[in-house]
Amino acid sequence: MTQRLGVVMNGVTGRMGYRQHLLRSVLAIREQGGVELPDGSRVQLEPLLVGRSEEKLRDIARRHDLENFTTDVDGALADDDYPLYFDAQLTSAREVSILKAIAAGRHVYTEKPTAETLQGAIALARAATSAGVKNGVVHDKVFLPGLVKLRRLVESGFFGEILSVRGEFGYWVFEGDWQPAQRPSWNYRAEDGGGIVADMFCHWNYVLEQTIAPVEAVTARAVTHLPVRYDEKGEAYKATADDAAYAIFELEGGVVAQLNSSWAVRVDRDELVEFQVDGTLGSAVAGLFGCKVQPRSATPKAVWNPDLPETHRYRDDWLPVPDNTTFDNGFKTQWEQFVRHVVADTPHPYDFLSGARGVRLAEAGLKSSAEGRRVELEEIVL
Repeated sequence: MTQRLGVVMNGVTGRMGYRQHLLRSVLAIREQGGVELPDGSRVQLEPLLVGRSEEKLRDIARRHDLENFTTDVDGALADDDYPLYFDAQLTSAREVSILKAIAAGRHVYTEKPTAETLQGAIALARAATSAGVKNGVVHDKVFLPGLVKLRRLVESGFFGEILSVRGEFGYWVFEGDWQPAQRPSWNYRAEDGGGIVADMFCHWNYVLEQTIAPVEAVTARAVTHLPVRYDEKGEAYKATADDAAYAIFELEGGVVAQLNSSWAVRVDRDELVEFQVDGTLGSAVAGLFGCKVQPRSATPKAVWNPDLPETHRYRDDWLPVPDNTTFDNGFKTQWEQFVRHVVADTPHPYDFLSGARGVRLAEAGLKSSAEGRRVELEEIVL
């Protein structure tokens, strides 16, 4: 038996909304015959595409043989055939639309950050709780193969006592003059909700929280390395948002996490993001897909000698962690998890409160950078 679940998809003409959520998640789910529920029945998704450009929506609908699209957000939210609302708009437009969806009694699944401020994120969590609607926030990184393997190691006790986490994320985003930028120009304008802290600290919060331990305090330095960039029309504009951030996160239990995030760094890593976790019994390095380990019993003896060239190949001392399962697209996996939550009331820990904790960390990171001090995270009370 297959039932239908209508979903309003707002922001599908954008990069993330189209590629990750419509193409690789919702349409992929439709092609596989829907989402399987615990009782063996299935739920098929029926998207209603929403955006500001009717021309772009019409083109997407034509390419993917979809019938329903509109530029009328209010009309879409008033249609009872679509009880689920998804938001992939600019951050600056998200809060108002989600509040409208909640007021219409719709379940809500959204990209992060949920709001531009912690106050706004808490207001969304309170509104959803009061209305009794299911709510979820994209936490795609925890479904990546490398981080799934890392969490598996943590849960197995591989590390012993975890001491520290080191993370490197980033790549060079072209300025847009001699080569097109890989990211939309709004990402580099603070007035449009841009900035690497607002974007990536929300990710780091749930990655650390779900894999290692919750964050309790932060010391950060956010900077704008490239003050001038070029927009989609090739016109120069002032980059008012931070494009790099260097942070120390203090985790519950005394673990120290140091994470660098930058859109102005050239890559000398196996993957665009890597996390190294060191513990008393072993260490691991995880990326988007790969994960390798070095147990205590196989740790080489390193000796500092600046007078002789290094001949030992330290990277050869690590062992790959096997997949031991088949990994699906992380965005699609979480869509399936949220649909099961909506229809079958299965657990879904990544709610608006979790999203608010991500906004809290981003806000604290910016405060730390502006004031040049360590900032402790305050408890969120709904």
